[in-house]
Amino acid sequence: MKKLSELSLFLPAYNEEKVISQTITKSDAILRKVAKKYEILVVNDGSTDKTEEVVNQIIKKNPNVRMITHNPNKGYGGALKTGLYGSKYKYISFIDADGQFDFAEIGKFIKYINDYDLVIGYRQNRADSGLRISTAYLLKLWNLFWFQFWVKDADCGFKLIKKEVVDRLPKLKTESAITETEFLIRAKRAGYKFKEVPVGHYPRTTGKSTGGNLKVISKAIKETLQLWWALK
Repeated sequence: MKKLSELSLFLPAYNEEKVISQTITKSDAILRKVAKKYEILVVNDGSTDKTEEVVNQIIKKNPNVRMITHNPNKGYGGALKTGLYGSKYKYISFIDADGQFDFAEIGKFIKYINDYDLVIGYRQNRADSGLRISTAYLLKLWNLFWFQFWVKDADCGFKLIKKEVVDRLPKLKTESAITETEFLIRAKRAGYKFKEVPVGHYPRTTGKSTGGNLKVISKAIKETLQLWWALK
């Protein structure tokens, strides 16, 4: 496989002190193989554990790693925006920092990036609770109803994007669980080409997901209505 000229990988992270070092180490080893020049950007979303301390120790040893810290926490949508706008290289990828994805699968994405503007993963055999899987399916129906938009897995935290897409689209308005959907909808409406690829999904071994939090869901609903009106 031919190496990409340059690649930014960002990792949204919230209280991932037990797994963040392993995620960075594994990702760094893969990046060396797939990109001539690369960076790892950790978006530390107001972690209250030792995530920031662990990453700072890694930064001292690895010049390819840097960090942006939110204070206070902005949620996943806020971390996504910071990663998208803070990445500096021609291609941008991201995976969740919790170890539920294997970045070694990036080769599946790179294979298509010359012919498509966004290569987006969808989780095969999703390793989440039945409630979260049901919620994800309802999100697809929700997106179809409000925006006439359908992809297999809009909020899958593994994507590869051309930076020009990020630079040319209007700035994202939302900052919630709907932010990833907003980005994809805006890209689709602007005529950018998508490719969906299957990726493995693995059980979370540490930490706690906040995606099913009632406060998170209610904010996403509110911002969906605001986004619908903005795009109308």
